[in-house]
Amino acid sequence: MKSMKNMKIGTTKKMKILPNDKVKMLQFPVLSEDCNISHFVTTRQGGVSKGAYASFNPGEYSGDNPEAVRANRKLLSDAIRIPSERIFAPFQVHGAEVRSIEPSFLSLPLEEQQLYMHGVDALVTDVPEVCIAVSTADCVPVLLYAPDVKAVAAVHAGWRGTVLRIAGKTVRILMDEYGADPRLMKAGIAPSIGPEAFEVGEEVVDAFREAGFEMSCILKRDADTGKAHIDLWEANRLQLLTEGLSAGNIELAGICTYAHPDEFFSARRLGIKSGRILSGIFLRGSSLFIQ
Repeated sequence: MKSMKNMKIGTTKKMKILPNDKVKMLQFPVLSEDCNISHFVTTRQGGVSKGAYASFNPGEYSGDNPEAVRANRKLLSDAIRIPSERIFAPFQVHGAEVRSIEPSFLSLPLEEQQLYMHGVDALVTDVPEVCIAVSTADCVPVLLYAPDVKAVAAVHAGWRGTVLRIAGKTVRILMDEYGADPRLMKAGIAPSIGPEAFEVGEEVVDAFREAGFEMSCILKRDADTGKAHIDLWEANRLQLLTEGLSAGNIELAGICTYAHPDEFFSARRLGIKSGRILSGIFLRGSSLFIQ
């Protein structure tokens, strides 16, 4: 078996910093080219949280001080010019439930909105100026844009969600419910744990194998330890390709959250009681002019 040091992780495109004077966030170059959408991936830098949540933690379900999270959400809101109450991130459970955000959802009481998004790991919408996002701290965030039908999606794909092919399922929902052509879709696979850091037990290997994944594409073993490493980036990229996306329209950040603890939260380094990265996307309305 090849050493993890020689492991091919696919083509990557360097992310750029989202211009703002509030907090440090990143964007994908190709997704940034379309004036109809805006998107972001948060970093740890620029917020008010303390300790393992320091400093920019917008994750509502992370165990952080709620006042600090609200302050961080306000910083995010100001930076992307979307009201805080129109930034939606679900309560994720490492499953494969996908929910659509429709105009009627916006008129629901907060409690009903939260109930609708409970146990959900991906959101899709075609409503302008509604930001949908997923929170991660090593799991894989995938942002999708269907330009022909003006619809977007945010996907949380941990290893369990990846086994369940949630990224591919979300693409199919954009196709079946919105009429999107996958050949035109654009996708960004955001910072998350990389294959060199994602050492797993044999039960995880078995789960991927039993789900029908081509193991030669996603599994390597460390030459020194013999331990298994799964490439979640490639596992999700292959799902997108299978559903019809063009390889050139899939951007891979290629940034490992575990390897860059100063820039990103990593549950493997900090524990579950730590901050979260928020990866979000939204359709611009006529009142939005951010670059």
